[in-house]
Amino acid sequence: MSNPKMSETTSNLSTVNARISPRGGLDILSRDEIARLRDASAGGMHELLRRCALAVLTTGSDSDDPRAAQLRYPDFDIQVLQQDRGIKIVLHAAPASAFVDGDIIRGIAENLFAVVRDIAYNANEISSSGKFDLGTGAGITSAVFEMLRNARVMRSYQDPNLVVCWGGHSIGRDEYDYTKKVGYELGLRGLDICTGCGPGAMKGPMKGATIAHAKQRQGRARYIGITEPGIIAAESPNPIVNHLVIMPDIEKRLEAFVRLGHGIIVFPGGVGTAEEILYLLGLLLHPDNADLPFPLVLTGPKQSAAYFEQIDQFLRLSLGEAATSRYRIIVDDAAEVARAMRQGIKQVREDRLSGQDAFFFNWSLKLSDEFQRPFLPTHAAMSGLNLRRDQPVHLLAADLRRAFSGIVAGNVKEEGMREIERHGPFEIHGDPEIMKALDALLRAFVDQRRMKIAGEYRPCYRVLA
Repeated sequence: MSNPKMSETTSNLSTVNARISPRGGLDILSRDEIARLRDASAGGMHELLRRCALAVLTTGSDSDDPRAAQLRYPDFDIQVLQQDRGIKIVLHAAPASAFVDGDIIRGIAENLFAVVRDIAYNANEISSSGKFDLGTGAGITSAVFEMLRNARVMRSYQDPNLVVCWGGHSIGRDEYDYTKKVGYELGLRGLDICTGCGPGAMKGPMKGATIAHAKQRQGRARYIGITEPGIIAAESPNPIVNHLVIMPDIEKRLEAFVRLGHGIIVFPGGVGTAEEILYLLGLLLHPDNADLPFPLVLTGPKQSAAYFEQIDQFLRLSLGEAATSRYRIIVDDAAEVARAMRQGIKQVREDRLSGQDAFFFNWSLKLSDEFQRPFLPTHAAMSGLNLRRDQPVHLLAADLRRAFSGIVAGNVKEEGMREIERHGPFEIHGDPEIMKALDALLRAFVDQRRMKIAGEYRPCYRVLA
């Protein structure tokens, strides 16, 4: 599978030069497909491919931070070669930690070819092919379906059993251990795991499920990691992921989660996790989704009870009982979380059967434009948000998610902070009560060290009447 030769980079770290043949997914291709893969990897996609490949190759190493890896392995490079029998990947100055006794670790090799597959496929078949009208919701959903099908993560013959787990990548030890307990209980009940593929709350459920699946002698278990280029280039996949999927952007990544999964568990996290909760509730509050079963459980150990109390209070105040009726909070009871999820997925199965909908892709879920169109938090965009209760609740949820994203960007992201320095605070039109609750929630994240703030927290927005 590989033909490595040891070398050294200028950083004196042990590295490998190797030629690697694919395992699955890219083993039978036409000459035209091979040529397009090669061209995409050698052209404008090369730097993206290089960064994502290095993230995969540093999975499980003593330092799997891809940002640090760029400095530790400055000479690393990757090429995709065309051969009549398929393709071959050539690695130069790759981390030696990805190899054992001269062979690349199988899971790393599979994920490496997933990187090549998805980046090239998205560039050739989605973005530039003209096959999909990405200006429409139907076109975006069709593109998401094709990307998941190309990644071979959908199983048409299998009953619903895929649980999506969201949560923070940097969580406390108590919270991480609890995610493993939940994953273990899910695995005992024959449920597979899908996460964002990184560390923390994305790794723990998979790690717990592997033990349970082994006990139940469950073969072919799925540990699906769904990411996007900006995330994987900053956060290596965890070693347990056996199906890596790279979507082109955040919105398509989120849609992939809700189309592929049969239920969602949310563990403690930070601002990103809160945004994901708002995203999902916004979908479930759409009138077309009112009767659609989709189990949603918020859970953590007893040490995290305050986190979910604050989230719950904010959701009750801003979105009302219609939102809180769509989720259940379970504290410090991993077995009950798994039982609730299994029961919820049974309802999903019955609903799909009665509606003659597919088990492997949630076609019935309505996603409106507000949840599929990318949002850039500029001053004009933030000013245009409607954060008042005098509108359908799902639209308020959509704009709350956008406001949350913009406020976070203005406080913690370099580009957003520069915008605030140049143009002053964002001006937001909304109910002062909602804005006050949002500010209190962000302050709580700062106090709990779930949001990295340099110095004193200062709101980057002001509310206009």
